Amino acid sequence: MNPVTAHDYAWIRTSPLFRHARESGYTLTLIRGRTPGEVLRVMEAEPRGTGEGAAGLIEAEDARRGQGDYDYWDESYVAGAFSLPGERGDWTLVLGFDGGLGIADVCMRTLSTGGRVVAHSTNGGKPIDLFHWFEDGELRTTFESPAVRDGSTPDELVPLLREVGFPLTPEGGHDESAPDVDRKAAVLALAERLTGIRVTESLLQDATYELGLVPEQPAEEWSGVVIDITDAHGERLHREWTYEEIATASDRARAEADAPVVITPEDT
Repeated sequence: MNPVTAHDYAWIRTSPLFRHARESGYTLTLIRGRTPGEVLRVMEAEPRGTGEGAAGLIEAEDARRGQGDYDYWDESYVAGAFSLPGERGDWTLVLGFDGGLGIADVCMRTLSTGGRVVAHSTNGGKPIDLFHWFEDGELRTTFESPAVRDGSTPDELVPLLREVGFPLTPEGGHDESAPDVDRKAAVLALAERLTGIRVTESLLQDATYELGLVPEQPAEEWSGVVIDITDAHGERLHREWTYEEIATASDRARAEADAPVVITPEDT
């Protein structure tokens, strides 16, 4: 049994590298049974050579941003990948200072087919911290808050979540009586429980990364909007709008805004 807990990752709070990752936004992904080259190909990344250590990865990303035609809104980024041993075989670690965008869902499902993918991210700024576990092409558990989980088996990891330090009840709800925990450190401990890989400062700093420029992902098409809110008194508001309804309302509002203003004597 691997008894790692959030305490084993307390180093992230004094790590310059992890501070950079938190401030710029990052995604760290662990993929079992795939080589770095294979992972980057699935991500449709354009090869960019290699980078020595995390400094080389950061330098490659800074060089991309420093190009004359760089667009601030461009969501492409340089990812770095290297292989290492873990539970039940070799794994690939992928690190990207991508603003927390993460590897596209369709890629995660492909890469996890016949294996496992574990990923965690932070978007930088006012952080949104996400965790994902894929198994054999299926999203098994994902969460931002560990007490509010989604996926095909959202409760399967509850025992592990409690063991690494998250304040949860045995049923998976938030435990008000439990001590608080460094949630990012606990997520790293959870990832180690699922992969057998101990992520350390030296591991990330000293690896030779295979680099690739990951293209901007196309915006997902949407067909409608759902608002589902329950207030503190238990009153629920549930409303759905289709794309056509929203487009019609937008056109009507635009037409009304563009219409000439007529002032009559009574108005004056």
